[in-house]
Amino acid sequence: MTLPKTTTPPMSNLQSNLDKIGLRAIVQNLDDFIAHATKGQWSPHMLLEQLSAMEVDDRSRRSLERRLGLSGIKKFKPMADFDWNWPKKIEREVIERALTLDFIKEARNLILIGQNGLGKSMIAKNICHAAVLAGHSVLFRSASALIEDLQCESPTARKRKLRTYANAGLVCIDEVGYLSYDDNAADLLYEVINRRYEHRSLVVTTNRGFKEWNEVFPNASCIVTLVDRLTHHADVTKIEGESYRLRESELEAAARRKKK
Repeated sequence: MTLPKTTTPPMSNLQSNLDKIGLRAIVQNLDDFIAHATKGQWSPHMLLEQLSAMEVDDRSRRSLERRLGLSGIKKFKPMADFDWNWPKKIEREVIERALTLDFIKEARNLILIGQNGLGKSMIAKNICHAAVLAGHSVLFRSASALIEDLQCESPTARKRKLRTYANAGLVCIDEVGYLSYDDNAADLLYEVINRRYEHRSLVVTTNRGFKEWNEVFPNASCIVTLVDRLTHHADVTKIEGESYRLRESELEAAARRKKK
């Protein structure tokens, strides 16, 4: 291999060439990097070592930001703020085990059942966030958003979106049962569950027991099979109690009254 002549290129050319080969971190910090290298009298080996470490860290950061953006998790409270003593019934060991993400390795599902305001979505978002941090691709969608996304006119677009839901490392379908849907919606939900069955994990939150899902998807012939595949390899855990959000609202109202 013939090496180029050892002439020092103009800084602008150097930055342009580094940018063209995808070394974004070094481009943004070139002056500081050269100053540190000069001051520390880095050897060629150390210079390449530091450059590669900077790029690896930067790409990991950008990958994390991209996966968090695509996940749809948005804002949520951390599990440190969860009051385990508030629900009348909660299987803490099941939830804490899910937070270790072991169920993803086993392609198992997690179904959280409970009335509104008991922290199902909060728990699900914490699990999804942990999965993103662990390097998984994650899609967090409400049931209505997922169904709306798949109810596109183009069969080609629908197939592409179904592949996306099938291939994500973890998919969470939040709030199943809060609205009623037609049989077409049930078929779309079944497609997602069926494509992930025994291959990749799902997290599902619902305020309805499975016996009531016929009311959520009236006239849908696939519900029995859908529930069967969803629960076949799954941890199903129920949370019982009064709404935590209602309790917070009452406490805030009481605090405001005291200030008056």
